[in-house]
Amino acid sequence: MDKKIIAEIRGLREKSKVAYIGSVNKSGAPQIKAMLVFEDEDKRPIKTHYFSTNYSSKRVKQFIANPKACVYYVNDKDYAGALFTGNIEVCTDRETKAMLWRDGCEIYYPDGVDDDDYCVYKFTAETVNYYHGLSNRTFSIDEI
Repeated sequence: MDKKIIAEIRGLREKSKVAYIGSVNKSGAPQIKAMLVFEDEDKRPIKTHYFSTNYSSKRVKQFIANPKACVYYVNDKDYAGALFTGNIEVCTDRETKAMLWRDGCEIYYPDGVDDDDYCVYKFTAETVNYYHGLSNRTFSIDEI
């Protein structure tokens, strides 16, 4: 695989502040939601992506019923995007929740990292589709 393309995919992932998360509702229709990327910039693995959310949200119910998901990162200035496809696990263990906890989250989760309504999505990618410069290529995550 082209090392330049790998670097571009990694760069897009590392620089993104927002990701678009896709789920499937109980009727089988796709659902998209923008989510903040809270992972430390220098610790963002290419295969595993983490997002924090409310356990009471409808997406948590969707992912528990059907873990198939996608995560899309975009650089709209360069018309580049990386669509990762895989599965999401809803994590409620303290260690995973603490990993993404940031000062200020108390406004949403008054009981802190142990708040029952606080959870983390652990997305594990299987493939990535990269679009840039009129090129559209799909790779196994193990190729990246």
